[in-house]
Amino acid sequence: MVVGAGFAGVSAVHHLRDQPVEVTIVDRHNFHTFQPLLYQVATAGLDPADVAYPVRTIFGREHNVVFRHGRAEAVDVDARSVTLADGGVIAYDHLVVATGATTGYLAVPGASDHALPLYTLADARRLRNTVLGCLEEADARPEEFDDGAPTFVVVGGGATGVEISGALVELLQVAVRRDRLRIDPKRSKVILLEAGKRLLSGFKEEAGRYAEQTLRSRGVDVRLGTSVAEVKGDGVRLGDGQWLPAAVVVWAGGVTVDGTLAAALPAPHGRGGRVTLEPDLSVTGHPEVFVVGDAGAVPWGPARAEPCPQVAQVAIQSGRHAARQVLRQLQGQPTTAFTYHDKGLMATIGRHAAVAQLRRGPIFRGTIGWLAWLGLHLVYLVGFRNRLVVLINWSWRYLDWPSGPRLIVADVDADL
Repeated sequence: MVVGAGFAGVSAVHHLRDQPVEVTIVDRHNFHTFQPLLYQVATAGLDPADVAYPVRTIFGREHNVVFRHGRAEAVDVDARSVTLADGGVIAYDHLVVATGATTGYLAVPGASDHALPLYTLADARRLRNTVLGCLEEADARPEEFDDGAPTFVVVGGGATGVEISGALVELLQVAVRRDRLRIDPKRSKVILLEAGKRLLSGFKEEAGRYAEQTLRSRGVDVRLGTSVAEVKGDGVRLGDGQWLPAAVVVWAGGVTVDGTLAAALPAPHGRGGRVTLEPDLSVTGHPEVFVVGDAGAVPWGPARAEPCPQVAQVAIQSGRHAARQVLRQLQGQPTTAFTYHDKGLMATIGRHAAVAQLRRGPIFRGTIGWLAWLGLHLVYLVGFRNRLVVLINWSWRYLDWPSGPRLIVADVDADL
């Protein structure tokens, strides 16, 4: 049984297909989300359907794979069963927990109530509606937005924070140039707050410097060494007591495993609630239970003790490894330790600009980095239709910037 249809869960199931096992994959969504492109949905660069693909379609031809739509709420490792929110109970012989993480607000007062996260497809849709709605409000009632100059604050200078900041600046530009919204582009602001000394802390310093310089050159107000003490509906209070007004606050400050199924496992938990694992990615005392992806403190390997970063490549590789260990156990073979093969990191800063950091060698940046980033993301998108649509959208957007999916689509029509 595999719980979670993210990168880790889908990778595990892919490596169990056509094997002499019966696989049940459970997820509260009936689709797989390509999370690295959520910021594009949030800033109206792509539609939600461009970054999501039905789980049943992914495994539709696999006769040994069954999908169960539901939220896994509890696991009984002694009885070897998982209980769903609808009361259903599913028994398992082997369990792969790939439930990912949730937004971590770092105990900042008001952050969970007033800041908008960007971790799920629902988050991206909500953020897009809020940002576009804000721009329409600034056009209609400029006196409420500093005479038509709204401020957007992004908290967190990791890859998500850098990407959303660059995309927001571009959205402001196209809103004025293409949509003729009556906002002041010279005084409208995107402010990126990072508590650390540099951006992209998981990257090499050169990449962080390039990201900072590029964002600044495009009009983003980058503030390093700046913490957030409180978030309210109309802005944030910084760690030094300064009040920073904001029309929208985007939270990219980190993730936590707390609140997920993995957090309920009877195992030690480390930073951010991540499950501490054995070298083969199993749970201590329960060799039939594996935790993969963001949910686990996945070790680099025998030569490096610290956990891997919570990125897609770790999820894909750990999911594959767990699947192989299940097969080894069924064949009566000993399990093997996981070793992460670092293929590098990538982050886009906007049109024509990205950083691609390989494990060894130079850092590719600018247009070359952007093309490398584009190619890699297209390769990993699930489904031919998604690749084709994204390629067409990005190619057209690269050459110009026509009217895209800048639609405010609410789940409920208040006028009905």
